[in-house]
Amino acid sequence: MTSIVQGACCLLGGVVVSLAIGAPPHALQRYESVGPHMGTLVRITLYAASEDAAKQAFRSAFDRIADLDRILSDYKPDSELNTVTRTAVQHPVDVSKDLSVVLAASQALAGATDGAFDVTQGPVIRLWRAARKTGRIPDPAALTEAESRSGFRKLHVDSRQQTVMVDQEGMALDVGAIGKGYAASEALAVLHEAGIRSALVAVSGDLAFGDAPPGQRGWRIDLHDDDPALASVPRVIELTNAAVSTSGASEQHVDAGGRRYSHIIDPASGMGLVNDIAVTVIAPHGLDADGLDTAVSVLGKDRGLALIESRPDVAALIVQRSNGTTTATMSSRFSTLIGGASPATPRASSRPGGW
Repeated sequence: MTSIVQGACCLLGGVVVSLAIGAPPHALQRYESVGPHMGTLVRITLYAASEDAAKQAFRSAFDRIADLDRILSDYKPDSELNTVTRTAVQHPVDVSKDLSVVLAASQALAGATDGAFDVTQGPVIRLWRAARKTGRIPDPAALTEAESRSGFRKLHVDSRQQTVMVDQEGMALDVGAIGKGYAASEALAVLHEAGIRSALVAVSGDLAFGDAPPGQRGWRIDLHDDDPALASVPRVIELTNAAVSTSGASEQHVDAGGRRYSHIIDPASGMGLVNDIAVTVIAPHGLDADGLDTAVSVLGKDRGLALIESRPDVAALIVQRSNGTTTATMSSRFSTLIGGASPATPRASSRPGGW
C-alpha cells in the first residue's frame, strides 16, 4: 500500500480493501447515477459486478436519502423536523431514530462550541435566505425578534427515550449544516449492506466513500483549484472509508453595502460571517465532518483548530483570505495525510454547493 492510503487508515481507523467482497477484480464495473434530493443533486459512484446489482444498489441508496429528506428537511412543511418543532412545545414528543441521532449530535456539538454550532437558528437563517434574494441584509429589528426564538438551550433531546422538546412556540430547527453529511454516510451504509464495498456518495459538498476503486489507492478528493497561494497544500488527496465536508462562502453569500456575508450564521450575532474562510474536515462519518466544518468556520482559525485537535479521528484544512493574502492552516492529522498526496486528476470535489 502507498503511504497516503496507510495514512488514511491510521487516521480514520478504516480497513483498506480495494475490491468488493466476493467478486474478482475483472468482474467489477464502474456505475454512476445522479438524482435530485435534499435541495441539491446527489451523485453516487459505485463498483458492482453487474448492471442489475448496480441498479438495485442505487435504488436503495436514493430511497434512503429520500426518506431522510422527509425527516430532516426544513423546507417541507410536513417533514418530521418541522412537525416536531410545532408539536413538541414544552412537552417531549417521540421522534424517529434518525431525527434523534442528528439532533443529539447537533446538541453535543453546540455544547462543545458554546453555541457556535446551533440548529435552532432556523428563524435567523430564513431571514438570510430572503436577503440572498433581495440583496439587502435583514432588518435589525427582525433579526432581534428571530433571535428571541432561537438558542440551543431551548432544544432538549433525550436520546435514551428518543424524544425531543422545545421551549417556546415559533422556533424553527434547521439541520442543513449537518444533515447532508449524515445522509451521505447513511446512503453509503446502505450500499455496504448490499455488498457494494467501493462507492462514493456526494451530497453537494458532503462526501462519504468506502473502499478504494479497483486498482487504485483511494478515492481522489479535490481540495481546491490551482491557487498558487496554496502551493503547500496538494490539490488532490486519496482517501478510503471516510467522509469529507467543506464549507465556505465562495458559492453561497449575500453582497450588500460593500461587504460579503456568508450563508453561515454566527449565532452570537445573528449575522452572516464576513471573514473569508473555507474549512474542509475529514472524519469517519459525515455527521461529524458536516457539523464540524460549520463549527470551525464560526469559531475561527485558532479556536476551530483547537476543537479539531481535541478529536483524535478528525483532520481539517482551514483556508483564510484577507487583504489579498491567502493562508492555509492544517491540523496535525491533516499534515500527516498529505505526506503522500497524489497530483492526479481529481475525481470528486469537496467544494460546497446549494444554500
